[in-house]
Formats: sequence, C-alpha cells, structure tokens
Amino acid sequence: MLKMVYVMTDFKPVTLEINGRQETIAASPNMTLLEALRELNHFEVKCGCEKGDCGACAVLIDGEAVDSCLMFAHSAVGKPVTTLDGLTGNGDDQHPLKKAFVEKGAIQCGYCIPGMVIAAQSMLNKNPNPTRQEMREGLGGNLCRCTGYNKIFDAIEAAAAELDAGGRD
Repeated sequence: MLKMVYVMTDFKPVTLEINGRQETIAASPNMTLLEALRELNHFEVKCGCEKGDCGACAVLIDGEAVDSCLMFAHSAVGKPVTTLDGLTGNGDDQHPLKKAFVEKGAIQCGYCIPGMVIAAQSMLNKNPNPTRQEMREGLGGNLCRCTGYNKIFDAIEAAAAELDAGGRD
C-alpha cells in the first residue's frame, strides 16, 4: 500500500473518546482510525485487509459499526468510539455477546471475533431479535474462515435472548 510521507509539522494532536476515555495522539492528515487505535495500544481492533472488506477492524461509532481502516482518525473527533474492550456487562458480568460467543463455540482462530462482536452489537442495536437471514445481512461485511457462521448465529441468538431478558447495558 502506498503511504504518503509527512513531515512532523503535519502531525496534529487528535483527541478521541475511546471506550469512554479521552486519548490523544499526534496524527498525520491521512492517519486512519485503525492506525490511531493501534498506536494507542487498542490491539483488540484487528488489522485485516485495510480495504474495508473483512470487518476485522470494526468499531462502534455512535452505536453503528464502522470499519476503522476506512475512516480518518480526525473524522472520529467528538464521536464516542467503542472497541471490543468497551463492551462491558452489568457489574462484574461479562457482556452477553462476549459470553455467548465463548459458550456457543463461535470463536475458532479468534481473528475476526472483535469485529464480528462489534457488528453483532450494531445489528442488535437496530434489531433486538434478528432472524438468521437478518444476521447474514447484518454480518455481511465481516468475514470468518473458521466457523461457518452457524455458531456465530447461535451466539447472537443467545445474547439477544439474554439482552431481551434485561441484560442490556
């Protein structure tokens, strides 16, 4: 991938709200949100294709899944960014999606899982009880080579049932 070269004077401080905390980084004009997150040690956001094809880098911005490799860091200023680590449960409980992915065996190699969980949360934000077809469509931007998706769909159904029963954040 061709990267432009910038001199240090081109870098400007960018403050992002990540998982409820303010974090600042010196960012070039073309630094992606993915690059900024990884520079800020948010390695739960995976770097897959850097083209928006795989969904491994998905984060929630205002509750909507966004491929962080396609967004400039400065475009996220003033918007809450949530990574996998930012999805928390009630009290000491694990977030229902995270728990369901483990319990249903939806995690194989694990590389796609952070983006997959983020996409699932975005989908559940819009539709708390999706059908399998709606799940296929909702996760259409996320690739998994290991599970065949059925266990992922099982996990989403289990999490949706728990969230519907009062486990919402």
